[in-house]
Amino acid sequence: MKKLHTSALLLLSLGLTTLLLLRCTRTGITSTSTAAPTAGSPTAGTLAAQITSFVHPAILNTQASLDLVGSQVNGGDPTRSASYQKVLDWINDPNHPIPTSFYSTVVVGSNGATSPSKSQIRKDAELAYALALRWTKTGNQTYASQCIGILNGWSYTFQNYALLDGSTNPNQPDLEASWTTPSFVAAAEIMRYYKVNGTTGSGWSSADINQFNNYLNNVKNNYINNTPVYNNNWNASAGYAKMAIGIFLNSTTVYQNGYNMIMQYLPVIIDQSSGTIPEYCDRKDCVHFQYSLTAFSYAAELARLQGDNSIWTALSNRLSAGYDYQWSAFNGGVTCSSCSCQPCSLSSNVYPGVEVAYNYYKSANLLNLRQLQDPLGVPPDNTFLGFTTYTHFNVSGL
Repeated sequence: MKKLHTSALLLLSLGLTTLLLLRCTRTGITSTSTAAPTAGSPTAGTLAAQITSFVHPAILNTQASLDLVGSQVNGGDPTRSASYQKVLDWINDPNHPIPTSFYSTVVVGSNGATSPSKSQIRKDAELAYALALRWTKTGNQTYASQCIGILNGWSYTFQNYALLDGSTNPNQPDLEASWTTPSFVAAAEIMRYYKVNGTTGSGWSSADINQFNNYLNNVKNNYINNTPVYNNNWNASAGYAKMAIGIFLNSTTVYQNGYNMIMQYLPVIIDQSSGTIPEYCDRKDCVHFQYSLTAFSYAAELARLQGDNSIWTALSNRLSAGYDYQWSAFNGGVTCSSCSCQPCSLSSNVYPGVEVAYNYYKSANLLNLRQLQDPLGVPPDNTFLGFTTYTHFNVSGL
């Protein structure tokens, strides 16, 4: 009898421990399991039909949308001109010089730790995109040449990522590649396909484009594809990156793999119909859950430009509900029972995905969020491409 009593106590203890661990994982600790996440809805696994060919340019912008916003600035439109000034401010900032050298190895650290090479590649990705936008607005070949110089510099020089020190997450390069690569691709898509006045291209050579393809395959195959399952912004960012890469490479397989990731993680990261995003409490800040929302918004826009609104509309507009959650967080309406969060405030940084989402949903909460820092420029950590007020505010259907 004594032996049976001891076994029963042991089983009870194990059961209570398991229950506590499960509760912590749900409310206070981000899962780092390598198993595939469970979708939050039977519709989460519903995938769009395989795309057989791509519209170009279509990394967030099209020929028509770029023509429109450029002509509005050239015509003196005050609202568009104010947002275009953000592009000029970035280019003219002495902290963002046109680079003359590049790194073969980019050294990255975790939790904000940086290095000269990590800082430069993030800034250069934004700068290349800003120069591409300036070229489409002015038609001045100087800006196209400067953008091409940055794209060529990194694609011919870059070889690999390395870790800053022993405290760096060994998978940090995967996330860094997911952040910087789509911004380079957005600039490259413009250099490859946009025509000034519908006739004049950038002059980017076929040989250089092929080398850029090699760069994309390097970062995709050796880093982005190795992103672990964290059920958070890492996975959203990787899905968005692969969709962008797939469009540029004209690879329906790469694009579809990225799309499948977005559809898989959307109901995991925004896990209830109310739009709750556990990452806000897990990370205890107002930044990381915006990474997820921005990646989802950019991915949704990439798909829309290919004629597919399914990410925007998935799970009864789940992404819109996620932005409602952000609005609540900014206005003090979200509390976390499992941790002490650094609350968002109306002065917290608004990430540029808000503008893209507002352009689609036109909701009151998104309007409120975009107006907090109108016009939006580049995120302070240079993780996602910016200038979305210039490229997307009131630019519908193009």
